Amino acid sequence: MDLILWRHAEAFEMREVQDDLERALTPRGERQAHRVAAWLGRQLPHGARVLASPARRAQQTAAALERKVKTVPTLAPGHGVDALLEAARWPAAREAVLVVGHQPALGMTAARLLCGADQPWSVRKAGLWWLRAREREGALQVVLHAVMVPELC
Repeated sequence: MDLILWRHAEAFEMREVQDDLERALTPRGERQAHRVAAWLGRQLPHGARVLASPARRAQQTAAALERKVKTVPTLAPGHGVDALLEAARWPAAREAVLVVGHQPALGMTAARLLCGADQPWSVRKAGLWWLRAREREGALQVVLHAVMVPELC
């Protein structure tokens, strides 16, 4: 199974809106989302599931990919690693799963899967981590397949 963790692109600060879930992407964030989406569009398998937080900034980031997106309430800010892994059906899903979400859940998920501990790893805005689960000699292994940031797309 492939699990791609994509952090939403740059959004306006809280002082611009009343509700955190309503924060929109900045013009720079829109450009970031489109750059990463263009790269992802060339890499992501056709049958991949795309899951996104209900937050406006995550929805806008996911929309840049121009694929069907399922909104998952448990991917909203404040939810953790277990909720993310359950939504993605890790590691049992047959298809690749792209999760568009937030810090600290994305970094904590990467840390848990790669090193077995919940660590506060940082995922840059609009950055993504592509993890791959595989079985070797009866044991599950997690491989870091790619890390991408908008500047490299």
